[in-house]
Formats: sequence, structure tokens, C-alpha cells
Amino acid sequence: MNGAEAFIETLHACGVEVCFANPGTSEMQLVAAIDRQHGMRSILGLFEGVVTGAADGYGRMADKPAVTLLHLGPGLGNGLANLHNARKAGSPIINMVGEHATYHKHFNAPLTSDTEGVARPMSDWVRTSTSERDLAHAGAEAFAVAQGYPGKVATVIVPANHAWSEGSSPVAPPALAPAARTTGDAIAAAAAALKDGEGPKCLFLGGRALREEALIEAGRIAAAAGCRLIAETFATRHQRGVGRVAVEKLPYFGEQAQAYLAEFRTIVFCGTEPPVSFFAYPGKPSWLSPEGATLVRLASLREDALHALSSVASALDAPTEPALIQQPGSFPAQEGALNSANLGAILAELLPENAIVSDEGATQGGASMLACAGAKKHDWLQLTGGSIGQGLPLAVGAAVACPDRKVIALHGDGGAMYTVQALWTMAREKLDVTTIILNNGSYAILNIELMRVGVQNPGPKALEMLDLRNPAINWSQISEGMGVPATRVDTAEGFRAALADALAHKGPRLIEALL
Repeated sequence: MNGAEAFIETLHACGVEVCFANPGTSEMQLVAAIDRQHGMRSILGLFEGVVTGAADGYGRMADKPAVTLLHLGPGLGNGLANLHNARKAGSPIINMVGEHATYHKHFNAPLTSDTEGVARPMSDWVRTSTSERDLAHAGAEAFAVAQGYPGKVATVIVPANHAWSEGSSPVAPPALAPAARTTGDAIAAAAAALKDGEGPKCLFLGGRALREEALIEAGRIAAAAGCRLIAETFATRHQRGVGRVAVEKLPYFGEQAQAYLAEFRTIVFCGTEPPVSFFAYPGKPSWLSPEGATLVRLASLREDALHALSSVASALDAPTEPALIQQPGSFPAQEGALNSANLGAILAELLPENAIVSDEGATQGGASMLACAGAKKHDWLQLTGGSIGQGLPLAVGAAVACPDRKVIALHGDGGAMYTVQALWTMAREKLDVTTIILNNGSYAILNIELMRVGVQNPGPKALEMLDLRNPAINWSQISEGMGVPATRVDTAEGFRAALADALAHKGPRLIEALL
């Protein structure tokens, strides 16, 4: 085998089944190797941010990595924003990034760059192969790193001559390290704080603590200790809906979050760290936990949340049945002009069992998440790293990982333009994704932020930088041009009919909701 063939064969033997790709000339041997590996599906993205975002969505839902194929340092650079989101999410991803042949780099050809330097900020691990024989070993190492609990971003840089040179062979899949576990002292401290702590108490959850099994243990703890359950603002994958343990949501804006937590005298954190404000603002807090409260770190993102919570439940001699089970609930959907409230109510009403929602709804999406709390069981995926343009690619990856589940992409119009090419991939792969574009013709969140940082009476130049109406973006036409059937609606009645129709059909659809 040549190096590329051994590398791809090793990844496939490890269990990697999908490659999201945007290759170039230096990756042609890798393309040929994937072509010969019949157990690996290749999916083309027309922008590297689609490729990396799709790998994130796949990793969140499959709990194992896909591999990306990216063209040199600049191609990797184009995908960095969604690798940032994936790293914050703890998603498993393997990047294979082509590189000039080792003997060619010193000529400083136009696409020469510091590829390792590009990779490091958004990767947990970076390695350049040292030979064609080493390339398969690098792949096995990358898989082991990517599967580190709950998931990591591992990047392998592949010089072209290592890919095309003969004399390599695949290596055996590596033994995977078990998930790190929190200490007995941390478990005892958390149990004592929840049992004996003074005043109102809260169990603050993030990461894998928001999976269904872990939430059952959190609900048992709530039953024993009388504490409230609160989730981090932006979750990697929150399993929610009727019959699951219900969790409150920390507000986005810092001063609202601070006020939300102010009453608690004891907070135990599992799967996440104490929350901080998304940004700094003049005269507003960055640290959001209440002053003088007892803060206990039970388990970090990188420590087994299910084990930590079940251990605390045992220490408290918690009842078998959890508290706070979500009951069916609905909001009235006012007829007439479409707005975020009636859109969310209709989405909750029609949401299919076991649906996956990729939420980058920004200012217009909050009502949907609130309304869907009492809907049928579903998974809710969010913008973990704050870098917009994640929602459409994330839906692509989720649909590839879970082809038998309906995926709904709930997306603000401004952010969706960052990775609009994902619609083409949905059409090409016939993915079962219903995209809802929340079109308010504005970066509405930035209009709010302009006021929050203290800007008074902004002038026309400032407002133009936040406006998307000149010219207006016609999402239905864009979608049709990408091969995805689309419709525009501006009333509750129209949205209900369009969503019912989209959900009744297999394959991609887009609804442009004019708000």
C-alpha cells in the first residue's frame, strides 16, 4: 500500500465510516484511497466551514469521529470557526490536512503556510507524519485522541509524498483509554454540599450531564436534596422533552444570568465550569456565580458525568425514581402575522418524536426552545463556541449520523449566510433536514449589543453594518438554486401548513419564515 491507503484503511478499521471533504491537488492520493475504501462514505462540502461543522454534528450524534479532508493550511483556515465550536462542544473529530511534499516546501509555493500553526489553536492534538510508514500510526493515534472523553479535535497533516509513496501498511486500532473519573473527595464534597448546604441549592449541568441517562441521575439527586437543576446556556446535546428530566436554562445576557443565580447559596457543577458572561460590558459583571456562595466542582467536561452523578445519587441514598419529569405542555399559537412566539408554539406542536434540532436561531430562536420543552422527546444542539454559521452544517452531520431521525435546522438569516453551501450538500446527499430560516433582515443580536455596550444614538453607518435589507436576501430563491425545495411564509397559518408538509416528506426542505 501507499501511505494514503494505509492511513485510510487504519481509520476504517478504527470505526471511522464518514469523510466530509473539500480536497485539492495535494490531497488526490487521499481521495483515491477513500475511493478504494468501500466502507467509508465520502460527502463533499463546497466550503470548509461546512465540512468541519458537519463533522461536529456527526460527532455529537454518533459519539465517534468522522474524518475531514482539507486542502493545506488555507483550507484548514477556512474551517477553523466551526472547529472552534466543535472543540468547545467536546466533539470527536479527526482532521486530515494535505501538505506540500516535504522536498517542495522550501520553494515557498503560493499555498505554502505554517499548517501546524494554523491547526493548533482549534485542535487538541496536532501531528505531521514523518514518513509514508508513519502515516498509518498517526491515524491510529488521532483516533485514540479524538475518542478521549467526551471528544477531542485531532489533526493529522499529510505531506503529499508520504501519501503517494509505497511501502506502508495499516496498523491495528489502538486501545482506548477509559473516561477520566472525578475523585471520591469531589463526590463526597458534592453530596455533603447538596445535603447539608444552607439556603437554596442548585446542580448546574453541562456537557454529557445533559444526556438522558445522566439526567435521570440528576433527577434522583434533585428528589433527595431538593435542589434545582440548571443547564449551561449553550449545550452540546441536550436530551429533553416529555418523560425526560426537565432542566432550567441559564439566560444568555450576563446580568440576567447573574440575577437568575443570585438566590443560590450552594452550586454544584457537573460537566461544565462556573458560568461567565459571553462578553465584557461597561459596568456589567463577568463572573456570574453569587458572591459568598459555596461552589463545588463535581466533574469537569472531561470527566465522566454519568459516573459522577450516579455516585452522588448513591451517596445521598436517592430514590430510584427521579424528580422533575417533564410533562406535556404547549403554548397557544396566535394566528395572523408570524413572530417568534407563534412559530415556536407551532414547532412544538408538530415536532416529531426523536427529532434533532440544530439551533442557531439567535434572537428569534429562544421562544422555540422554551416552547419545545413540553414537546415529544428530542435532542437540542446549540452553538457551543459562539462562532455563527454552525447550524446548517451541524444539521448535515446530524442527519448523516442519524438517517432515520428528522433533523430540523432553526437558523437566523445572518448566520446562515456564513455556510449557505450546506444546503447544496443536503440536496446532494438527500438528507432528511427541514431548515427554518428566521428572516428578520438583520443581525438583530448586534442591534441589542450596540445598546448594551453603551452606544447612544448610533448613526446610519453603524446601523447599515447590522442591516440585511439592502438588498433583501431571498432565501427561497437561494435554496431552490441549491436544489432544496423552499417556501416563504409570513403568517402562523402559512407556517403550520409549510412545516407539516416538510415533516411529512423525506428529504431536504426549507421554510423561509418572514418575521
